[in-house]
Amino acid sequence: MPERYPPIEPYETGMLDVGDGNLVHWEACGNPYGKPALVVHGGPGSGCGPRARRYFDPDRYRIVLFDQRGCGRSTPHASDPATDMRHNTTAHLLADIEQLRKHLGIDRWLLFGGSWGSTLILAYAQRHPDRVSEIVIPGVTTTRRSETDWLYRGVGRFFPEEWEHFAAGAPGVSRDGDIVAAYARLTEDPDPAVREKATADWCAWEDAVLSLEPNGAARPYGDRPSAARLALVRICAHYFSHGAWLEEGALLRDAGRLGGIPGVLIHGRHDIGSPLDTAWQLARAWPDARLIVIDDAGHKGSESMAAEVTGALDRFAGEGP
Repeated sequence: MPERYPPIEPYETGMLDVGDGNLVHWEACGNPYGKPALVVHGGPGSGCGPRARRYFDPDRYRIVLFDQRGCGRSTPHASDPATDMRHNTTAHLLADIEQLRKHLGIDRWLLFGGSWGSTLILAYAQRHPDRVSEIVIPGVTTTRRSETDWLYRGVGRFFPEEWEHFAAGAPGVSRDGDIVAAYARLTEDPDPAVREKATADWCAWEDAVLSLEPNGAARPYGDRPSAARLALVRICAHYFSHGAWLEEGALLRDAGRLGGIPGVLIHGRHDIGSPLDTAWQLARAWPDARLIVIDDAGHKGSESMAAEVTGALDRFAGEGP
């Protein structure tokens, strides 16, 4: 996915002590006196990367990125089997975001992120609407159990052979059983070979789901470095097997709490892993949101999707914090 602005480096970085033995990596780029914006990465467990910085005009934005608990440069890392996952939940991440805002002395900020990041953004904004100026989401998800079941079971109708391999990676679980929970257990197994195989099988399935999309990397999951893959799959399975600790449908039900917050939802029509209907439902429930459907994009985006993202952020750059 192309970006508009040239590469930039952080002018400030830090490790925020959020409790429970966790240190969260954060960085700030662009203009220290610009409009505050927070990048919320996906996964869960992907970690933040330099590409997201380039959607923002560095002269007009104070761009803050962070690695959520257990991934990226945050510690302890979920690739280490000794890392306790009990203190890595949606509630913990929401508290971390609010602590980071206070630590940086920011009153209100724009929120940007897609996929799992959109779930976390919506949950934070519904909890702290007075701290959010605008929202831009490329790739809407709300992590309902129905969405998770579609991604790890329903999409199998498009890739029956690959799904059979994925399901076989969770021995003893029926076709109608909780395969995601089984993978969550496998990623906690004391045997490193078991954890490695579960990680490889999970990544192979994720890559298969994205394989019809012509844009982006061919193996965005499988080609990650080993530690990053282990952490990503462990965190994903942990969150998805618990329904992200969210009441089913709550983020759509409570979208009215976002009233007064301008939002732009940008979604690829060909995103089969995260179908368009979730974005459509959110746009109908959120009175200040505008939905833009990208006809040549899926979950990995496209050139036209990137243009809509940078366009939305450029328009919001002129608004006050």
